[in-house]
Amino acid sequence: MKKRVLIISTSAGTGHVRAAQALEQEFIRDPRVGEVVHEDALKFTNKLFRDFYSTLYMKLVRSAPDLLGWVYKASDEPWKGEAARLQLDRLNTLKLIRFIEKFDPHITVCTHFMPAGIISHLQETKRLHTHHSIIVTDFDCHAMWLSRTFHRYFVALDETKAHLEALGLPPERITVSGIPIDPVFSQPVDRALVRTSYGLHPEKTTLLLSAGALGVGPTELIVERLKQLRNDVQTIVVCGRSEEVKERVAKAAATQRNRFCILGYSDRMHELMHISDLFIGKPGGLTTSEALACGLPMAIFSPIPGQEERNADHLLEEGAGIRCNELTTLPFKIDRLLDDPTRLGAMRAAAKAMGHPDAARTVVKTLLDDHLPSLALDDEQREAIALAAARTPNNG
Repeated sequence: MKKRVLIISTSAGTGHVRAAQALEQEFIRDPRVGEVVHEDALKFTNKLFRDFYSTLYMKLVRSAPDLLGWVYKASDEPWKGEAARLQLDRLNTLKLIRFIEKFDPHITVCTHFMPAGIISHLQETKRLHTHHSIIVTDFDCHAMWLSRTFHRYFVALDETKAHLEALGLPPERITVSGIPIDPVFSQPVDRALVRTSYGLHPEKTTLLLSAGALGVGPTELIVERLKQLRNDVQTIVVCGRSEEVKERVAKAAATQRNRFCILGYSDRMHELMHISDLFIGKPGGLTTSEALACGLPMAIFSPIPGQEERNADHLLEEGAGIRCNELTTLPFKIDRLLDDPTRLGAMRAAAKAMGHPDAARTVVKTLLDDHLPSLALDDEQREAIALAAARTPNNG
């Protein structure tokens, strides 16, 4: 029997959706799959709930990132506040629940913890029989990703698997796949040809500055600092969907316009990453995974406290990135790196080693080959997980 596959993402940011889209492509390619449906969980909810998960998050990213960091840390305890949160989620996702029950998937994959909690509840209450797998879309696994009933976890790093094992999850249920990304990021390009197509010099050192798909960050201020670089470089600036950001960037670059290629939103990030020598931006889980798949080292600026700071820690530890805490020192740090081709080459190799360009294929093959039953954690097991987490230094 060919499998019915349901992939559920959440449009809180863009990463969860992009991971789901990569999985959708891979499931469609497999002849063992009969039907694949990818849905955004927030599409089935009311405006207030959608705004709570997506709009509020983006507003906090812009105006109160430290508050996000506090929430991240305060909520990083297994099952803390779970009952109230899941009750709120279920009350606002009744249409989603009806859709899931009607579709009745053999395999369900969630790229966000909110729908993962919904699926887990449906399994617990015997309203759904499915293989429920969870894709953690950051390098660390926050406690909110923990589900009472699941089939498998797919994580980015060996360290993340070790963390889940230390909490008490069975090792055979955790796969280090990497974060799923579009397979185009694994396909090489003719760097000189593509650079020329963007009006760039085919041989000159190229930086890639990204404001993110939504145009978040002090992009024009970074451009002002990049104008101070000693090294003769050219910079691609991707401004996202915000025309206002693009206009501010163009104004900032006006006095050195020949050194900058200014773009709005781009669906060709795989090309831009492959033709670049250094990425400058925020270390979101998907963006980081895409850069690593291209062997592109990162200059990290202004990571969101919490998950992005954790992602940055892993890049720095593995030698695949540098971090610029102050705009004032950004030219100094990038110039120093570009002055040392050996170091930059080592960072490129470290990035490549961290990459998982075939993550989506790994997830799909594992799920379609696997015959393990679902696992339901009982009260005693959940208590043991909470106790194991409480003993870690971060949770004190």
